Amino acid sequence: MTLHDIPLRTLTGEPTTLGAWKGKAVLLVNVASRCGLTPQYEGLERLQQTYGDRGFTVLGVPCNQFAGQEPGSAEEIQTFCSTTYGVSFPLLEKVDVNGDGRHPLYVELTKLEDADGGAGDVQWNFEKFLVSPAGEPVARIRPRTEPEAPEVVAAIEAQLPA
Repeated sequence: MTLHDIPLRTLTGEPTTLGAWKGKAVLLVNVASRCGLTPQYEGLERLQQTYGDRGFTVLGVPCNQFAGQEPGSAEEIQTFCSTTYGVSFPLLEKVDVNGDGRHPLYVELTKLEDADGGAGDVQWNFEKFLVSPAGEPVARIRPRTEPEAPEVVAAIEAQLPA
């Protein structure tokens, strides 16, 4: 099984997989609406607008495991993201990224090391994982790194399909 095969659900509850984005570079981000890092939605949306037509997508994964900063229902999350930040990229259902209930997608993603060699648990909201068009995790970017930081942009550009 590859990352493309792991069962997922959209924010509206429809079944999907990362296979829906096969052939695209995907930046998976565990997001939250009431976090000090929530303004990163702006940078994530700009990445979506800049690279969306070049074989890239941001994929938001709401998570309420960090100080209860994503308490809303699916409808509340969707409304917040679209009205507050104009989010156009897809959102998945709210999941756990750490602990015994860790979603299978994050079981795989958290094996990936960051630039400093650290793997394991997601540290906080807005941790980012870049997945290649072939479905391989290729970069792990910690929460405080802005979405449009030069190292993030370079990693995305290196994964854009030819």
